[in-house]
Amino acid sequence: MNNEMPKWEYRVQTVGGFWSGVKAEELEQLLNAWGEEGWEVVSTHVIENANKINVIAKRPLTRETLRKRSMPSF
Repeated sequence: MNNEMPKWEYRVQTVGGFWSGVKAEELEQLLNAWGEEGWEVVSTHVIENANKINVIAKRPLTRETLRKRSMPSF
C-alpha cells in the first residue's frame, strides 16, 4: 500500500480587463484548454475594483513535470 501523500502543481492566471471585465467566452476557452492539460480549477478570486479574477488550478505533480522544472531545456 502506498501511503505517500499526493503532490500537486498549481497554476494561477488573471483573466479580464479593467474596461472589459471577464468575458464568458474567454474564460470558457481558458478552462477547456486547461482541462485538456489535466488542470482542475480549485478556486477563483475576484480582484476588487479591477474587473478581473484570478483562476487557481491544480493537477497531480508527475515525474515528467518535475524533470521539466529541473531541466527546462529538455
